Amino acid sequence: MKLRIGYELNYECPQPTPMILMLNVHHTRVSDLLSPDHVIISPSTAVSGYRDGFGNWCTRLVAPAGPMRLTADTVVMDSGQPDPITAHAEQIAVERLPEEAIVFLLASRFCDSDQMLDLAWSLFGGRATGWARVQAICDFVHQHIVFNYQHARATRSSSEAYAEQQGVCRDYAHLAIAFCRALNIPARYCTGYLGDIGTPPPYPPGDFAAWFEAYLGGQWHTFDPRNNVPRIGRVLIARGRDAADVAITTTFGPNNLASFRVWTDEIT
Repeated sequence: MKLRIGYELNYECPQPTPMILMLNVHHTRVSDLLSPDHVIISPSTAVSGYRDGFGNWCTRLVAPAGPMRLTADTVVMDSGQPDPITAHAEQIAVERLPEEAIVFLLASRFCDSDQMLDLAWSLFGGRATGWARVQAICDFVHQHIVFNYQHARATRSSSEAYAEQQGVCRDYAHLAIAFCRALNIPARYCTGYLGDIGTPPPYPPGDFAAWFEAYLGGQWHTFDPRNNVPRIGRVLIARGRDAADVAITTTFGPNNLASFRVWTDEIT
């Protein structure tokens, strides 16, 4: 199947403001793009790029004073299949984990798993290990947090999400990741496009989505505690320890995001 994906972000900056963008489709999906997802900037602005420590593509620029528009619009090929379920995937002992997975066992800015050790073991320590344990975490988080955009807060940690029982998709992902890490399961935060394909209307306004991947059975597997069902048309942008590593824009000065639009639509 074909998906039309893209975004339009309109910023206003009172002065020239350095920015880092993380808006390009992840390198693992670039071969699926029918045309490059170049960031179009208006007014025209000089940019440079680099890969961060997690392999994500980052774009650097200095936003001019006044309004600035960031946009991209492209088409990506997708299998049209829902997220796979690998119920037999087993947890791997810490001493046998590959080195690149170890960082995703550690507490991070928003996934303060060190604050949740006793809680995690009391809730899930008696459950089956492997896929079943991660799914039990997703089931719990899905029921525990009430989704509401009005409850969004950029500084909320996983322990605060647990206490407040409200938030948006990033809070679901952070809490599930923190539980996994507390139980010695490597888990990493993911952000990207996720439309409403295969779900009943009415559909909410488009947005970027957050989910996570857990390392089981020698590979990474997708889990989505916000939706908690396999979804179609997930297009990865970036991975990291938590949302701080994969912010779509990081600004170093005063700014105002005047408008925000994201689309992920099936082309029939």
